[in-house]
Amino acid sequence: MNEKMSFEEALKKLNKLAEKIKSSNTNLEESIAYYEEGMKYYNICNEILSQANQKIETFDAD
Repeated sequence: MNEKMSFEEALKKLNKLAEKIKSSNTNLEESIAYYEEGMKYYNICNEILSQANQKIETFDAD
């Protein structure tokens, strides 16, 4: 997975996977695979937000 993926790209992929999981056409095995893939994008989003939060806290401290 591309570590340089933007927050917006990761969030878009995460949302697409969530829609696939919600689909009535998705079986259990597919749902689990989508969930696992979605967690990777969730972690990317979470890391980007965490880094942004650290930057904001640094600016606020100055």
